[in-house]
Amino acid sequence: MRLSILGGGGFRVPLVYRALLDDPARSVSGLTLYDTDPRRVAVISEVLARLAAGRRGAVPVRVADSLDAALTGADFVFSAIRVGGTAGRIRDERIPLSEGVLGQETVGAGGVLYGLRTIPAALHIAERVAALAPDAWVINFTNPAGMVTEAMSQVLGDRVIGICDSPVGLVRRAARAAGADPAALTDPARSGFDYVGLNHLGWLRSLTLDGTDLLPGLLADDAALGSFEEGRLFGTDWLRTLGSLPNEYLHYYYFRRETLHSLRDTAETRGEFLDQQQGGFFERAAAADSPDAVYELWERTRLEREETYMAHSREASGGWQRDSHDLEGGGYDRVALDLMHAIAHDTGRRLILNVRNRTTVPQLAPDAVVETVCEVDARGARPLPCAPLREDQLGLMLQVKGVERATVEAAVFKDRSAALRALALHPLVDSPAVAARILERAAEEAWHRGGVTPQR
Repeated sequence: MRLSILGGGGFRVPLVYRALLDDPARSVSGLTLYDTDPRRVAVISEVLARLAAGRRGAVPVRVADSLDAALTGADFVFSAIRVGGTAGRIRDERIPLSEGVLGQETVGAGGVLYGLRTIPAALHIAERVAALAPDAWVINFTNPAGMVTEAMSQVLGDRVIGICDSPVGLVRRAARAAGADPAALTDPARSGFDYVGLNHLGWLRSLTLDGTDLLPGLLADDAALGSFEEGRLFGTDWLRTLGSLPNEYLHYYYFRRETLHSLRDTAETRGEFLDQQQGGFFERAAAADSPDAVYELWERTRLEREETYMAHSREASGGWQRDSHDLEGGGYDRVALDLMHAIAHDTGRRLILNVRNRTTVPQLAPDAVVETVCEVDARGARPLPCAPLREDQLGLMLQVKGVERATVEAAVFKDRSAALRALALHPLVDSPAVAARILERAAEEAWHRGGVTPQR
């Protein structure tokens, strides 16, 4: 299989390459990187060279000089772009915070702003894939993953599949806390799980191993619940009240006051931290004197990044350190490799993915992208039936899906009314007037950066 990564200068690309090197099947015969920033992709290429050093049969890497060159001949395409870079993320976070509402990369007003900026670029990629590699499968890493995947599916149909490491991480942590071996969950003859929602908004509602649902026992055990991230984040009382394990990003919804309080007066948002951290990494790496030095710098930077993940939410829930299991890195890479294997080798794996709904959630449109358990084989990923959603789960899903679809509409048709609707109807934005000011400010900043008249 030939794999191309768009956003090949991304900081986490070495995690994907490490997974390819560790793959016993050696499924990928060649890797192509493409990035709009030559300096970044040159640094990441050095990290990959260090990973490949001394490895027999290491996957060869080449750097393409254009999007079309990267796509031509590809069997799989990973789309992992960041339109506007970390500077764009900083604006997405700071503009809403200045109006007293949550600013976050994928959630709330920040997620809408990021989607508005990203969807046109993602659609261009989808159109070039359709023209140059119509048989390729696109695996979308680009955030906000749900709405970006939904936009790309308008061009590529079921040949684009969105992935996220949050759900599989939740399943692994829950299994470990319940005393089960997470590896056993890869055997569909022994295990099953019910996870449904949207990207960064979903619930694990059952976790079955050898015919027994482990979730009720886990929810009843104080010590077990307190032993993993979601238990500490949401608290035992609230998890028992819900009767399920929510995706970590639901902390922004369930504990919006506490999270906003920890963010409003922060000296440094997550985007600002990453901008300084990664900017410093690429600057120092470009001046390093050997591939070993570049790799060691990357590994130290990666660990610091993992340690500080969702730090404000952890602060709002009492403050605690992440588990060593979750500092190993990876997640996206493992899901992506499992997905490629299942398609290429027709293995029938069950994975939690972002795909078109079909009839999984009857209250949503068939083409609306949901995040749920899928059966994956050579035909692609098909969502499996799930138990009916509770009213509170369905209500939140419907409202946020309305926001996502309005964001896609606004980005595709340059429609200010749809953009305002997306912002104003988000559960974390408390006033249409606030939404209008956020939109106006974002448009003004885009105008000053790009020299174009803002849409009114």
